[in-house]
Amino acid sequence: MLTQRQLFFEHLAQTSDSPIELEIEKAEGVYLYASDGKKYFDLISGISVSNIGHRHPKVVESIKRQLDKYMYLMVYGEYIQTPQVKFAKLLSDNLPENLNCTYFVNSGSEAVEGALKLAKRYTGKTEIIAFKNAYHGSTHGALSVMGNEDFKNSFRPLVPGVKFLEFNNINDLDKISKNTACVIVEPIQAEAGVILPENNFLIELRKICDKTDTLLIFDEIQTGFGRTGSLFCFSEYNVIPDIITFAKGMAGGMPLGAFISSKKIMEVFMNNPVLGHITTFGGHPVSCAAAIANLEVILNENIIENINKKGELFKELISNHPLINSVRHKGLMMAFELDNFDVNKKFIENCRKNGVIIDWFLFADNSFRIAPPLIISEQQIIEACKIIIKCLNEIN
Repeated sequence: MLTQRQLFFEHLAQTSDSPIELEIEKAEGVYLYASDGKKYFDLISGISVSNIGHRHPKVVESIKRQLDKYMYLMVYGEYIQTPQVKFAKLLSDNLPENLNCTYFVNSGSEAVEGALKLAKRYTGKTEIIAFKNAYHGSTHGALSVMGNEDFKNSFRPLVPGVKFLEFNNINDLDKISKNTACVIVEPIQAEAGVILPENNFLIELRKICDKTDTLLIFDEIQTGFGRTGSLFCFSEYNVIPDIITFAKGMAGGMPLGAFISSKKIMEVFMNNPVLGHITTFGGHPVSCAAAIANLEVILNENIIENINKKGELFKELISNHPLINSVRHKGLMMAFELDNFDVNKKFIENCRKNGVIIDWFLFADNSFRIAPPLIISEQQIIEACKIIIKCLNEIN
């Protein structure tokens, strides 16, 4: 009989020639448990997905309750489904007034696709502006606004009319014009290695978008739901977008994404043509039930108020090591820079062997990512950092 590992390589499409190959049997809180009994600190949360930990009891309970009622019923937007309605209202209650209308999808890439379509349809314009080293997903439209040529060249031609600016370069903003339908930006560039906005960059971006009648899209797929020390990252920079995209940490580990705008903007999908955007499984009631519980935990259990303190503890325990060149972070979204990719790869593999899962960034492969579940305790941080320091010390 073939092993699980053999079946994995024979029947599952692979995305690289060297997958991690951990065979996980169980996940709980901040830990993953492998089939050989080994326990791992998950310090990346499945890339900022499991913000309140793996299998949070309230999320599991909410899923079970919904399973007893119904699962899939109908394509998005046709039936009144309580989990969708309740979650959309809860989101609206915690977002600015102009972000009051939600379109649910299945993933971050789909949220970006919908947001780009919405901006073009509403404005009647076709030019899209994105930023170098931005990551917005891998589907065709999302790939078109990715700011890295190596990931895109094999799939051209892509969506036309996309221009790229330098993040944090205020002089570049002059390239936004009356012909621009939208600007899509991560408030913090994630896969570039946690690059924070500087010198009121986002404020200046908002000003020029207003001046040119350009819709501003914030991609908060990685930063949302507490990751950076507030419920949503845009609030920390005093800028409100016209459209916002969410996914990853939205539903406690279940598949769910969304793009959110005003009722006025979103209404353009209702005509010319009717059904201007369609999804079969978007807003799946079980995922929405999980998302309600996930957001209620974040709001009601004082998770956010301790995130910055926990981030500072990671920084304090790791950043003084002589191999660490710099640290970039906001809350529990952290990048620690080493000399080069080879050193970083060796270190990450050593951490995994010693029971700590970390990762590098797509566009900053000399830096390692720490983005643990937000519920991680100070004692767990200390224990994980002892292993990290040990692994740094073992690099020759």
